[in-house]
Amino acid sequence: MTDSKSEKKSCSGKGKAMFTYGILQLGSSLISAISLALIAFSLCSLKSESKNFNNCVEEKIEQSFTISDAVNYCNGGN
Repeated sequence: MTDSKSEKKSCSGKGKAMFTYGILQLGSSLISAISLALIAFSLCSLKSESKNFNNCVEEKIEQSFTISDAVNYCNGGN
């Protein structure tokens, strides 16, 4: 009977370690998912900004600006 009790005690430490490992894995997966979502949102805003820039350049070209002058203007130049 004493052997079965000692085996139980040694397994309980392993169980706690595995539980802690599982929690750490879950936490790191959650952090990775949040990071990927934030990257995706930043790419969406970049796409919108690029579209606005292209529209600005097209408008300035229609106003008989040269391409380089239109790009300079839309970048914030004079």
